[in-house]
Amino acid sequence: MSYLNRKNANFSDDIWNKIDEAAVEAATDILTGRRFLDVDGPYGVGLTSVEVGEEGYCRQPAPDEAGAVLSKAVALPMLRKSFGLSVRRIEGHVGMGLPLDLRAVEDAAEAVARREEEFIYYGQPDFGLEGLLTANGRVQVGCDDWGQIEQALSDVLGAVTRLDENGFHGPYALVLSPSWYNLLFRRYEGTDMLQLEHLKRLCELGVFKASIEGAVLVDAHVGRIIVGQDMMTGYSSNDGIHHQMFISESLVMRVEEPGAICTLSPKTAP
Repeated sequence: MSYLNRKNANFSDDIWNKIDEAAVEAATDILTGRRFLDVDGPYGVGLTSVEVGEEGYCRQPAPDEAGAVLSKAVALPMLRKSFGLSVRRIEGHVGMGLPLDLRAVEDAAEAVARREEEFIYYGQPDFGLEGLLTANGRVQVGCDDWGQIEQALSDVLGAVTRLDENGFHGPYALVLSPSWYNLLFRRYEGTDMLQLEHLKRLCELGVFKASIEGAVLVDAHVGRIIVGQDMMTGYSSNDGIHHQMFISESLVMRVEEPGAICTLSPKTAP
């Protein structure tokens, strides 16, 4: 991990452990994609792209010419956020036992986690990266008003049926926008069952709240997250006031079965 320059900080292992724990805890509260998608790796910071699809001739060669076999690849974005930790507060914690304020670490980890979520759900079309909500070949359904108590279950059942017809029989995960997710904390009339509990029985991989629009239902075979460098904290410099540091990671969402995705959106704008 020499590229992280951690030895230049002269922090004790205890300080580094506290920094790493704060970063992981803050990021975990935001990350949803890793909870239901397979994670492949980490392979290391040197992984900058992964090949996709099958190799094949770019065109069929004539009998008297050589063929050219090509493969396609997608890039692994590197996500990075800088932050500073007070020199004096570090020394106060080490030398005087004062509390160590790691809010800057948490803020940076949350920023990287939010960017990871954006790549997983929306991809980066300009660079040919697909997300769960943007993949070509996905199923799309329109939803009626979820203000009606039975409508959420009806629409999700419809999405499950569409995936089942595509040959993807589950288990499923359901990811919802905050407004749609919060509607599920209502009880069916005359019962003690929350809508959320009912949908969790249908979606065995879990029901999650994320910063997306609408909702997406996915089968477990949809694809995987390929990780180069997992989320790590590195050290840049000391300017006499702050230890300048950063949090970085590299990963890509590989949509391998777009037919295993069903996006749900309102039939009409609110």
